[in-house]
Parts: sequence; structure tokens; C-alpha cells
Amino acid sequence: MTASAARTGIVHLAERTPQLAGAEMVAALVPPPQFADATFDTYRADPEFPSQQEAKDLLRAFCGAGQLAKGGFFRKAKRPEVKPGVYLDGGFGVGKTHLLASIYHAMPARRKYFGSFIEYTALVGAMGYQNTVELFRGADLLCIDEFELDDPGDTMVMTRLLAELVSSGTRLAATSNTPPNALGEGRFAAQDFLREIHAMASSFQTIRIDGTDYRHRAVDGHAAVLSAPQYEAAIADAAAAGTASDDTFAQLIAHLAKVHPSRYIRLIEGITAVGLREVEPFTDQSAALRFVAFIDRVYDAELPIRATGVSLDLVFPDEMLSGGYRKKYLRAISRLVASTLA
Repeated sequence: MTASAARTGIVHLAERTPQLAGAEMVAALVPPPQFADATFDTYRADPEFPSQQEAKDLLRAFCGAGQLAKGGFFRKAKRPEVKPGVYLDGGFGVGKTHLLASIYHAMPARRKYFGSFIEYTALVGAMGYQNTVELFRGADLLCIDEFELDDPGDTMVMTRLLAELVSSGTRLAATSNTPPNALGEGRFAAQDFLREIHAMASSFQTIRIDGTDYRHRAVDGHAAVLSAPQYEAAIADAAAAGTASDDTFAQLIAHLAKVHPSRYIRLIEGITAVGLREVEPFTDQSAALRFVAFIDRVYDAELPIRATGVSLDLVFPDEMLSGGYRKKYLRAISRLVASTLA
């Protein structure tokens, strides 16, 4: 590693304290770079899973961008009920976020927003509930990626917000992030919560998408691990071409506890590669869940990860993988494998 690279091309994420004002948070409510040009045409439905093509056709119709195919989802209904929202439920890696971004781009809307569940709840925290309602009132479309069920309080806030917006004409599109061991797949994620959330479920048409994780169709199932010399060379190369981060795994995990997940995107701003030394398995589930949220942002930004220590697909121990957050951890593993091989 050259002295020049050390001075100008390498940063330490553990030393960053990003801030994010309400106006900046609103401006960031657009599809991530990976899906900036996503369309229904670029979504490649797997012919082995007909639900993917059926979902694509249904969502085109939802956007007014096409007609339902003969024999489609509403084939038995002469005058199907049109609900104000669609809810995409399925495993990880089947293209739900791609389809959500396609809805955003295809919908002929004057005002539309795209963000993760965490981003919306953080906005409520920053601006206050009523100010957030007024901000979105009159919006044509809200897209919500990875609808969370981790915090009942946040879930209740979002259901109240969405109910108010639906009543004023806003259309909704969401993807699910249902812990299968807790609530079961194939159902609207909120239906077993409080009465208000159950009522909100009636605003959505649930669309199930089956399939296999596309990230594993052509890659090996383990995250790449580098030796210390290989890591040094990789970070030096990344620093010479752009800006690389370089932190020990323990330092980064400790720092993530001090940064709200909505600011993780700002934490990696300007980074072209992420370096993690001495990766080790998690022993604390809260820390593991924060890392999942961090990896979501890294993956959305299409950043490669270079790491030493334990393979990143092995950081979640068996007791975590067998618990209620299994689906989240498996999605993170999929993304970690793809990112280390990038």
C-alpha cells in the first residue's frame, strides 16, 4: 500500500458520524443505483416458476402499463376489485425489489417515492408523524421495500401512515420481509398483528412470487476470503482506483450500534469498495440484525467487499439461522456471497 493511497484513497467507516436532515432523507427516496433503470422488460422471469411471469403481468396492469394475460390471476372475476396497493411476498433473490422499482418507473405519477421501511420510519422520527403525513399527502405512489416486522411500534406507525395516505388516494406497493418461523410465508405479513394492522391488509393485493435466489444461479455458495497479503493488495488497488474503506469487523459492528440504520447509506457515501479485517461470527442478535441492514445498503450501492477471517456466509450461527429472523440472515448471506465475488 502506498503512502498516497493511505492518505487519500482509504477511509475508516468506524470514524464516520453521518448526519441526515429530513429534506435529505426525502430527496433520497428513489430506487437505489442498482435499480435506477429497472423495468418490467428487464425482469427475466424464470420459466420454471410461473408465478414470476404472472406477478410481472399483474404489476403491469397495476401500473396501467398492460393488460392481464388470458387465464391470469383474475381469470374468474368479471369485474375484479382493484385495491390501492400490491404486496409482493416471496423468498429472497426472486426479484421483488426489481419489480418494485419497475412499478416506480412505470407508474405515470407526478409525485412518487421509493424507500425501505427503515427509511420511512426514520423520516417519521426526524420530522414527526403529522409532518410526515402532510409531506406525503397527495402523493400518487409510495413504494416500500422490505416491510419490517421487527419492531411492533414502527410497524404500527407505518400502518397508521399508510392508512391515512390510502384514504386520500395514494397507491402503495411493498415487498415483504416476513420472518417465516414467526408468521409463515405466503400470507400478508401484518395479518397476525393488532386489529389496525389487520384492517390495513385489506388495502393490499398479495402477490406471491416463487423461485430460487438468482444470485446463486451462477456463483459458488461461499463468500470469498482473502489472506492478509491478498487483502492489503486488494485494498491498495481499490484505493488507487477510488476510495476504499478499511476497518476491523469488530470496530465496524461496534460503530453500527451508534449510527441509525437510516444513515448507513450515508456511512458508505463515496466508497467504491468495503474492506473488513478479522471477520468473526456473531454472538449478539441485535448486532447481527444491524449488520444485515448495513449489507442491504452496501449491496444496493453495488459495492464489492474484501474480507479476511471467517467467511462472511458463516457469520450467523446456527441458533440465529433457526430463529425468527432466518429469512433476513439468508438474504444477507446471499448478498454477502455475491458482493465478495464481485
